[in-house]
Amino acid sequence: MDKYCNTDRLIVREVTKSIAKKMVIKHHYSHLWTKCSVALGLFHDTGKQHKFFSGNKEDLIGVIIYGDPIGRHSGGSISELLDRTDVYELTRLYIHDGYGSNIESWFISQSFKWLKQNTSIKALISYADPKEGHAGTIYQATNWLYQGNSIRPNDTYSFKLKPDDEWIHGRTLANTYKTNDIEKLKKKIGHTFWYRVEPLKHRYVYLLKNKRKLMKHLKHPIKPYPKASDVDDLKVTKVVV
Repeated sequence: MDKYCNTDRLIVREVTKSIAKKMVIKHHYSHLWTKCSVALGLFHDTGKQHKFFSGNKEDLIGVIIYGDPIGRHSGGSISELLDRTDVYELTRLYIHDGYGSNIESWFISQSFKWLKQNTSIKALISYADPKEGHAGTIYQATNWLYQGNSIRPNDTYSFKLKPDDEWIHGRTLANTYKTNDIEKLKKKIGHTFWYRVEPLKHRYVYLLKNKRKLMKHLKHPIKPYPKASDVDDLKVTKVVV
């Protein structure tokens, strides 16, 4: 493929959640599904006649997922003028490799247009996880506002219950043991386990509607974009029972 994709042969349209879920679980680095209010598919017109239908064959090469944000006060965390129902979170983005370096930013920009035309959503929020080596390059390329990584300064923990287990988010563990307190967990788990403090995620905001007005009422200041993320080795603490 060329360095830049020929966007004339790309089509963006809504797809079912089941189709989007299948692609995310199979191809996205997390392999996890998430909350989904809107799923948009990215199709590539192959230029070849479809075997069974009129028109050209189109291949689904990517999906972008928007869903309700987790926090109850997500709208207010952006601006006092917004409610939670005014905001979507961009939770998943996946595109097959080999379609050009500009395709992600083009897809995101097209999704903005779709949301403006088909929803009442006024703002978007998304996060870049430095633990995965992400600084939010794609958000920077599509002109999101960067608000830093300390808006929710409370430490977030992950836990490992056995040496060969995967790390479990503290929220998931709390659903099982009803606590994140280390001393209480020692009693409830009853054997050696490990925990680590996770790095804070970079937070990005995009204003879809009423941009001028909302810019005057942002709750948090806009900050310079972070550079490529360099994450120090995460300190792991062993808890012996």
